[in-house]
Amino acid sequence: MTAPHPRHRRALAIPAGLAVAASLAFLPGTPATAAPAVESAPSAATDGTSLSYVVNVSPGHRPSATVRRAIAKAGGTIVTSYDRIGVIVVHSANPDFAKSVRKVRGVQSAGATRTAPLPSAATTDTGAPQVLSGAELAAAEATSAKAEGQDPLESLQWDLPAIKADKAHEKSLGSEKVTVAVLDTGVDDTHPDIAPNFDRAASVNCVAGKPDTTDGAWRPSASESPHGTHVAGEIAAAKNGIGMTGVAPGVKVSGIKVGNPDGFFYTEAVVCGFMWAAEHGVDVTNNSYYTDPWYFNCKDDPDQKALVEAVSRATRYAEKKGAVNVAAAGNENYDLTSDEITDPSSPNDTTPGDRTVDPSKCLDIPTQLPGVVTVAATGAKGLKSSFSNYGRGVIDIAAPGGDSTAYQTPEPPATSGLILGTLPGGKWGYMAGTSMASPHVAGVAALIKSTHPHASPAMVKALLYAEADATACTKPYDIDGDGKVDAVCEGPKNRNGFYGWGMADALDAVTW
Repeated sequence: MTAPHPRHRRALAIPAGLAVAASLAFLPGTPATAAPAVESAPSAATDGTSLSYVVNVSPGHRPSATVRRAIAKAGGTIVTSYDRIGVIVVHSANPDFAKSVRKVRGVQSAGATRTAPLPSAATTDTGAPQVLSGAELAAAEATSAKAEGQDPLESLQWDLPAIKADKAHEKSLGSEKVTVAVLDTGVDDTHPDIAPNFDRAASVNCVAGKPDTTDGAWRPSASESPHGTHVAGEIAAAKNGIGMTGVAPGVKVSGIKVGNPDGFFYTEAVVCGFMWAAEHGVDVTNNSYYTDPWYFNCKDDPDQKALVEAVSRATRYAEKKGAVNVAAAGNENYDLTSDEITDPSSPNDTTPGDRTVDPSKCLDIPTQLPGVVTVAATGAKGLKSSFSNYGRGVIDIAAPGGDSTAYQTPEPPATSGLILGTLPGGKWGYMAGTSMASPHVAGVAALIKSTHPHASPAMVKALLYAEADATACTKPYDIDGDGKVDAVCEGPKNRNGFYGWGMADALDAVTW
């Protein structure tokens, strides 16, 4: 089974009022209406508009005079340079810029970060989350009022008991000295469930590839995706008698905006995001996206090789500085250990076309980078979500990401098989995807760091995996009940392709 490819983010959005129809998007083998094709952007070779590039050099010092002169000679302008990891961000209207600078002594790799000229081409979206109505809010509040110590909407959060977060909160809400950075589309820090825990000093806008520290620059505009705000609430919505409760409601959360207004997460922004997190004391980063425009970046392509190297350097540096990097596995029901995968979506900022890739050589970044915690999604019945990517040795851990209620229905009083989160403008609503699974794990990692404040990233990850509840393969995996196997799980109970080391466990995070 290959699930329909959602518009490149790792959340499956369900528009309000269309929950039944939209649930078809989860059905294995069900054709989905294709999003309107993005018009091909004009070529930089013909109209002189700029592309963005990364140039990778030896780390530890500023670019040499030779490299700087070569960049200028090739028609490039240096936007910023991350000297500690040797990544230079450059803009150039010369279509042969990368080819030219790759020949220069001291340049290890160089490549275009996009195929559309600056600014990027406009694109369609997958739709809005299913916003809670006034009646739903009132019903949930009435139910939660009967449960002592619950926030008003907590009765709708089947995902919290699924990882024992409700029990964990009886012992600890997490430490305010721990910060989780949400690298995403921006975070609305004015939301009443986010404001109490927001870390302003660790927040920034990195969309241009260099930090913009203007007040509020980390927030999404009214026309931008609510994705990052939803993720932030899942992690650290305050337990304050308002709305919902996050997995780690006592820790801090910051917004590092790396998704541009058109919804693209380009390499220079992602690199900037990890570097900012590294330099501002962030303990955990959540990454519910893939780095555009290539779903898989093939190392035998000189441009894509440079992107892999740049993001790899940034994630390694962030971990070296103390951050655990957590990432979503993706929503296409791909076996990431298969010999080949057909990628129909790349490059997604101009005109995509089918290409066959080997996922062991063509990487989804940052998800498949060494050291990154890769998270698969589960539904309300604890099974792999119908859309979640999988693969033995690739998936490290599993957590609730939601699924269609046609496949996995939660126990009452919860009514939706999707994941509740915060939305800009003081609202709450449902989304689903591995985008929603990753922040659950980021929250558990934050609880571990709260319990063990001196633990290194390696130790936090070791505890995360050791404390996970081992979950055996689902065999056969026929999520839609049509008699056909929809995915094949390989491996033992405590290390398999669907659930990795198992389901994240928040209770063990605060007791071990």
